[in-house]
Amino acid sequence: MNFNEFYEGKEFEAYKYLGAHVIEEGVVFRTFAPNAEKVSVIGEFNHFRETEMVPVNDGNFYECIIPEAKEGMKYQYRIYKNKEEYCDHCDPYGFGMELRPDFSSIIRNLEVYQFQDSQWLKHRGKSENKPMNIYEVHLGSFQKAEDGKWLTYEELAENLVDHVKKMGYNYIEFMPLSEHPSDKSWGYQNTGFFSPTSRYGDGKGLMKLVDICHQNNIGVIMDCMVGSFAIDSYGLADYDGQPLYEYPHKDVAINEWGSCNFIYSKGEVRSFLQSVANYWLSEYHFDGLRMGSIDRIIYWQGEKYKGENGIAIDFLKRMNKGLKERFPNCILMAENRSSFSKVTEKVEESGLGFDYQWDLNWIEDTLKYMSYSPEKRRQQYYILPYSMVYFQDEKYMLALSHDEAAHREKSVFKGIYGKLQEKFPQARALYMYMYAHPGKILNFMGNESAQVNSWNGKDALDWKLSQAEENQKFMYFISELNKVYVRETALFEKDYAEDGFCWIDCVKDGTCTYTMKRTGKKGSIYAVFNFDNQPCKGYRLNVGETEGVEVIFNSDWECFGGNSKREVVQIETERGAGGNQLVIDVPAFTGVYLKEV
Repeated sequence: MNFNEFYEGKEFEAYKYLGAHVIEEGVVFRTFAPNAEKVSVIGEFNHFRETEMVPVNDGNFYECIIPEAKEGMKYQYRIYKNKEEYCDHCDPYGFGMELRPDFSSIIRNLEVYQFQDSQWLKHRGKSENKPMNIYEVHLGSFQKAEDGKWLTYEELAENLVDHVKKMGYNYIEFMPLSEHPSDKSWGYQNTGFFSPTSRYGDGKGLMKLVDICHQNNIGVIMDCMVGSFAIDSYGLADYDGQPLYEYPHKDVAINEWGSCNFIYSKGEVRSFLQSVANYWLSEYHFDGLRMGSIDRIIYWQGEKYKGENGIAIDFLKRMNKGLKERFPNCILMAENRSSFSKVTEKVEESGLGFDYQWDLNWIEDTLKYMSYSPEKRRQQYYILPYSMVYFQDEKYMLALSHDEAAHREKSVFKGIYGKLQEKFPQARALYMYMYAHPGKILNFMGNESAQVNSWNGKDALDWKLSQAEENQKFMYFISELNKVYVRETALFEKDYAEDGFCWIDCVKDGTCTYTMKRTGKKGSIYAVFNFDNQPCKGYRLNVGETEGVEVIFNSDWECFGGNSKREVVQIETERGAGGNQLVIDVPAFTGVYLKEV
């Protein structure tokens, strides 16, 4: 490791030096604790009795080699604040960790698994001009064993990959898989940043899961925490007897979620986080990382009125630039609740260097609109098309994520207006609108089967729902919609180009009808929507020089639970004063895709 770069915040491979590493002489343990009085390692190899570590390099690092230590053994660092006071910690750079509430690190060898995904890695890309349809997963509640216990990474792999392929998704995004003490945090308050959570097995199992996904042409993204960490005393908090990774002042050290905020002014902290990001991309072959709540990094304590945190912004830029230099085709996604600009611009162009940003305003506006009665939708007509006012400001991603499944205390499906039978056709129209809207797609597990109950992270998905006829038809609808999305280039090829989208009809006229046109290199698709409970007969559209269209997808088809026969219907246009006119009937709560012929 380059120690100057470590202190300057330029290191991306600190984990290759720090932590516990199996060597010919046994295991070498190294930790960074500049404020410690003394550091020892305790573990199974010495019956949890102290083996004192020696200060090395500039005296801020501690090291020892233990011949008796073996892979799979547990260990902790005993760090003395002074001659009498000490605290036992897990290894900040440990590659494995015990299941909570225990917290020992576990010696792991990263070379225990041989990936078979070279072909995938050779051809993977950022998908900017390709379809990107992500299935977001919380592994602990996707599926469980019959006795309610967690399944392992390997046990989950087959059913998860089969389901994703059957439904037509081409990416999986995992909620955080690094070790965390509380199940209720869903992985967002970490203690073991380099340790795959032991809830589902070990690192070898996770590597195999990623490998299996790649061998089935499925990309894999993981949530990566770079904003905060768990306050548990055995973790990073007051690691060497004083605040090392967090701010020294408690009023800014702890955020509203009860987590410690990283202090980005320290180069060793920036090197730690950059090494975390690089580690998951390099050692586990993840295709991308999603970083949550970056607005809390951009602004002091996440509050715009407190001003920008220039050092933290610089950290994001340097980290993203460094990751792109190492992995040019990796996918970097941001969750940002602020109006900070150029999040998805390249660092060389004064941006933050992310590839995509979740469109949180689109989520809020769309779900609010869908919760309204048809009468209120007519009054609040412009809520739905508002996203197009700002959409080209960033490379946005449309996400109906775990937040929408949990924090609203109802599922996406349940939040839609009306009785159960009214929700199904509206949900189908909603998803057709989402897939026609410019931007990449993310859908949380369970949304595809119209889960009614809100997600809590504890209980497994209600897979019995898929046995009900209406839910079966809804799942079939989603799978067919995913196929159309991947097949029709107009729906993804120019997501971020000016000529990739235009409104044909978004005029408030007492109805809930909208029509947009998506254009690709091979032609255009007209996406027509009626979010009213009344059919729109003789709906007229000005389609310029288009002479005819064919219906390629209709949410009202009987096979999806609607009332229309599934058939390819060609419709000729009529010549009008302002151009060719298309005249169709659009049933209530329906979406229709029309392709130019």
